[in-house]
Amino acid sequence: MKLYDRIFRPKKYTLPNGKVVEEKFTRLPLVLLILLVCTIISVHITGFNFAILGRNGSKFFDILKAMFPPNTGYMPKIWQPLWDTIKMSVLGSFVGAVLAVPFAVLAASNIVSNRVVVFVDRLFLSLVRTLPTLVCALIATYIFGLGTMAGTCAIAVFTFAYIGKQLFELIETVDMGPYQAMEALGANRVKSFVTAIFPQVLPTYISVSLFCLEGNVRYASILGYVGAGGLGLIMNEKIGWREYDSVGMILIVLFITVVAIEWLSHTIRKHLT
Repeated sequence: MKLYDRIFRPKKYTLPNGKVVEEKFTRLPLVLLILLVCTIISVHITGFNFAILGRNGSKFFDILKAMFPPNTGYMPKIWQPLWDTIKMSVLGSFVGAVLAVPFAVLAASNIVSNRVVVFVDRLFLSLVRTLPTLVCALIATYIFGLGTMAGTCAIAVFTFAYIGKQLFELIETVDMGPYQAMEALGANRVKSFVTAIFPQVLPTYISVSLFCLEGNVRYASILGYVGAGGLGLIMNEKIGWREYDSVGMILIVLFITVVAIEWLSHTIRKHLT
């Protein structure tokens, strides 16, 4: 009854100055109703079935049990694919982060006054951002052939689109006073940007780039499914042969590598703030 009164009979309050203020209608029931309807439609479209989940869900744990104890004898064959994965991640992240800078500048409306250039550049970043990493890797394998080059290009494209969007939004929030002062003193736009704007965004730019590197190590590990090399290649092979103990060893090595890179990245970002 209280909820009904709050929805359909909002309270009225009288302020000391005599003004009457009416409580606004709450949108929570409407939001919950929309969420419930969307959930029901999604369950119907996807064919989700709790009975099947309850009956076959335990098979997920059967595969996990098959991974342990891991096959330690497979360790020597993991090092080279692991190194390939790290190389793809680092090089792809670096190339993507560097290429994102000029495009982010052109997409910042407070730096570029031409609306057409800003719109086209933002549209390009949006289009690139919609391409899944696996699709980029698949396209790259047709161009460069199978191997780590395709994976590196796919990671570079993803990093470029992600950092490009983050960076131009960050540039639009900076203090423009130093930039305008440099222009007033006769400096050109490039020098004014490098001197006045870039130092303001540099710590966050590096932080976002390191964050991308963390994720790219995980992404690179599955690019082998489309022939882009790295850990994904041997992981796909061992899953196909049902050698789950070797898969368990690959996952353990990957987990340790990701944790180490995340720790290093967190340490560097901590010193930037």
